[in-house]
Amino acid sequence: MKSSIRLITSESVTEGHPDKVCDLVSDSILDAALAQDPNSRIACETTAATGLILVVGEFSTSAYVDIPKVVRKTLLDIGYTGSEMGFDGATCAVMTSINEQSRDIAQGVDRTAAKDSADSLGAGDQGMMYGYACTDTPEYMPLPIMLAHKLTARLTKVRKSKILGYLRPDGKAQVTVAYKDGVPQYVDTVVVSAQHDDGIQHDEIVKDIKKHVIAPVIESKHLTKDTKYYINPTGRFVIGGPHGDCGLTGRKIIVDTYGGICPHGGGAFSGKDPTKVDRSACYYARYAAKNLVAAGVADRLMIQVAYAIGRAEPVSLYVDTFGTGKIGEDKIIEIVDKLFDFRPYKIIESLHLRSPIYTSTTNYGHFGKANLAWERLDKADSIKKLLDLPK
Repeated sequence: MKSSIRLITSESVTEGHPDKVCDLVSDSILDAALAQDPNSRIACETTAATGLILVVGEFSTSAYVDIPKVVRKTLLDIGYTGSEMGFDGATCAVMTSINEQSRDIAQGVDRTAAKDSADSLGAGDQGMMYGYACTDTPEYMPLPIMLAHKLTARLTKVRKSKILGYLRPDGKAQVTVAYKDGVPQYVDTVVVSAQHDDGIQHDEIVKDIKKHVIAPVIESKHLTKDTKYYINPTGRFVIGGPHGDCGLTGRKIIVDTYGGICPHGGGAFSGKDPTKVDRSACYYARYAAKNLVAAGVADRLMIQVAYAIGRAEPVSLYVDTFGTGKIGEDKIIEIVDKLFDFRPYKIIESLHLRSPIYTSTTNYGHFGKANLAWERLDKADSIKKLLDLPK
């Protein structure tokens, strides 16, 4: 049967997008708490609207966090520095409503009196989490989401370095890649929406974005003469950020993960300490999936893990190689059981998740960044050895 072309699309957003503003505020508060008290239990949610940041959540920590100070620094660092931007981090209202973590949840997480043991920590909630890796890119990530992230990161760079000084903090990118037999062939469509100062001509923005944003990111080998470009397709994007649209923590879960290539359990990451398996188990599942693909077990591999609140052991573990596996999926699960411990305490210990690392994860994807512990490939040789594969 003749193979057909399939189009797969993923998007990314800049740090000035209203939802990402909220993610970064929540993760900045989490990091401030963990820096003082590594055992902090934090569930921090942020919402943003015109002239207002509201921080709510449940905190159990010995740390003192000056929340308004953290909020304002985060906003100013993003670039929301005055009314001309539609939002001013120095003068906006900051409101808080913080409570202590529920004792009912706490007693489930703290399973036993024996501290620092693998079974002392239960999952902070029920749910299913996914990890994924593939051979599309050197980062073992799908090509559409990696290109989209690189475009939004580049938008921020050219704004902050004044290469395109008329840009404002809000922005988005979307990339559609044509696949054949599971292998990326070319970029079909590129969409970039960049907030800008008033009075800038649309033709100038199109020319500048193509030259300074798209060209440095998307290699010519990925492009064709028929690749389509849509740059600020409405023609104007002056009003943006929290002034243009309200923001909320955890509303960019597909941007944060694999761009829609892989299923998502529904739990967001930002603002959550590592006892919340919504975050930590997704990181660990990515760690396992990436090492398995790097070892040559499959070209595409997804892991689903599920938990019951208060229990340390997962209730299920599922692997799918989408027909690309070099060995059976039952055998892969055996390898996972031998080399990867999905109990929450072990996840936290293995990936050093009680450190204030989370603001480095917030923007441009939680996966595919070389400096993060769950991106290590330190298990790949052990996997090859178990399978008697060449190192």
